[in-house]
Amino acid sequence: MNKNETQRSFVIQKVQPALLGLMDGSVSTLAPIFATAGLTGMPIKAFFVGLAASLGAGISMGLAEALSDDGTVTGRGSPVIRGTITAFATSLGGMLHTLPFLIKDLHSALHLAYLVVVIELLGIAVIRYRFMKTPLWSTALQVIVGGGIVFILGIFLGNTGA
Repeated sequence: MNKNETQRSFVIQKVQPALLGLMDGSVSTLAPIFATAGLTGMPIKAFFVGLAASLGAGISMGLAEALSDDGTVTGRGSPVIRGTITAFATSLGGMLHTLPFLIKDLHSALHLAYLVVVIELLGIAVIRYRFMKTPLWSTALQVIVGGGIVFILGIFLGNTGA
């Protein structure tokens, strides 16, 4: 296998499942966490919703990736390895902005979580740029707009329901 084929295999078998997981975990858990924080005013409740959403999404995404194909036709590699990578990355993506809700002060927890979300989304954009060869400004805009919409939805629902 030459260098280009090795790089392509690494990207399609390792980076792509991890990126898929990070994007899903980072974005899909935003609305439930921030809505819970707004509805309850209790960071610990937002933490447990975030924990449940992150782990549940990780299991779901890991199974979906593992069951999507066996890798023989597409060259995507072992379904078990891809599923494990996706599950871990999805859970991690959701947990990063969940952890600030262990802080007892809601105001502080929210502000730290906002910062973590921005760092997550920028990190995803950089990974897409580096490994998927997408233009940095374009991918940053796509990731930030997509994540921002879900984030605003969570804030809106949390404020509306409270």
